[in-house]
Amino acid sequence: MKTLLVTGGAGFIGGNYVLRSLAQDPDLRIINLDALTYAGNLDTLAPLSGDERHVFVHGDIGDAALVKELMTRYKPGAVVNFAAESHVDRSIDGPADFVQTNVVGTLNVLQCSLDLWRTLPGGGQSKFRFLHVSTDEVYGSLGATGLFRETTPYAPNSPYAASKASSDHLVRAFHHTYGLPTLTTNCSNNYGPYQFPEKLIPLMVLNALELKPLPVYGDGQQVRDWLYVLDHVDAINTVLGSGQPGEVYNVGGNSERTNMQVVQAICDAVDQRRPDGAFGSRRQLVEHVSDRPGHDRRYAIDCSKLMNHLGWRPSVDFEAGLQQTVDWYLENPRWVRRVLDGSYQRERLGLGSDA
Repeated sequence: MKTLLVTGGAGFIGGNYVLRSLAQDPDLRIINLDALTYAGNLDTLAPLSGDERHVFVHGDIGDAALVKELMTRYKPGAVVNFAAESHVDRSIDGPADFVQTNVVGTLNVLQCSLDLWRTLPGGGQSKFRFLHVSTDEVYGSLGATGLFRETTPYAPNSPYAASKASSDHLVRAFHHTYGLPTLTTNCSNNYGPYQFPEKLIPLMVLNALELKPLPVYGDGQQVRDWLYVLDHVDAINTVLGSGQPGEVYNVGGNSERTNMQVVQAICDAVDQRRPDGAFGSRRQLVEHVSDRPGHDRRYAIDCSKLMNHLGWRPSVDFEAGLQQTVDWYLENPRWVRRVLDGSYQRERLGLGSDA
């Protein structure tokens, strides 16, 4: 049985990765390490209850003794590192947490992986992989034209992006300095089921459903490339299985949309499913609010390297993926209630400590 150590596997992308990978491969075992912060949710993993191929461990990637013990006990053939603080607005309010998890935590997992790798026989060393999941935000902001490529210089503009850029550089350094067979993926904006409602799409779906204001930063013309989360999962497994150690692969959905276009599409989808004749179109709920400090204007990914070299393609276009996502949130109110029973109640974040 193949064994993976997955960090952050109770979060949005990590949880989808664990569920889909175990469903697709009956010979796979996943050791799932997650600290269960606000964005980690065991309800996401409920379908795996009683499945011996899923071993959940509650813990922090910065805990060197714990990570080393998991490496020694399970001897994973690969590590997939999702664990991260990931919301730009939260990084504006509290950057130190992002450095601690994204930089120091990743360094610890790298060091423990290196220690394990050095003990493996030659065949085990050649097959071992450390795959680091990162973001297109490390590249900074684009103008009206152009695409981020793997060779684009890093220019992070938020504390979140800076912390992810730092972790990317550490992954690169561990490959070039120590020979650890690493892989890095830099993805565009993900959306889909199980996403914590502080992010744009689930926040707007839930607010639209309840006829609450839909806050749009600035003029709403910021552009993002949207990637359906299960397409991202498939891309990660493609890179894990066929990627060249030491290489970076960009992952995108080829679906550029302005934030306003996304919000309006959500309004129309919720109107179609839950019409309110007395209220009318939910588009009138849109409220323009002050822009995010340092808000990047446009991101867009060139993922031709991944497509041409490894044969991956996004299979879900944005319109179909958004419809599926809206349906999922409307059909899973219990999951939504459970993730919102803590401190976050859909208030605005990221105004800065002096706001």
